[in-house]
Amino acid sequence: MSDIASRLTTKYQATIPQPVREALGLKSGDVVRFEINESGVVYLRKQQPFDAEYARALNGTLASEWSSDDDEAAYRDL
Repeated sequence: MSDIASRLTTKYQATIPQPVREALGLKSGDVVRFEINESGVVYLRKQQPFDAEYARALNGTLASEWSSDDDEAAYRDL
């Protein structure tokens, strides 16, 4: 396991260090995903085209499924 750091800018941006880019096979224009588990551990991975398609499909389903006034009232304070 490697320990690699990158400093945040004032706009909360960070450069992904070369060893990480190489390990993930990242190229300019790629999209990365941040996944946070229940323990607060954050994982960074390259987003695959399937991930984006799945997210769009899921979002479309949930947006129409959970958009009534009753749903809005029930989940307003969450």
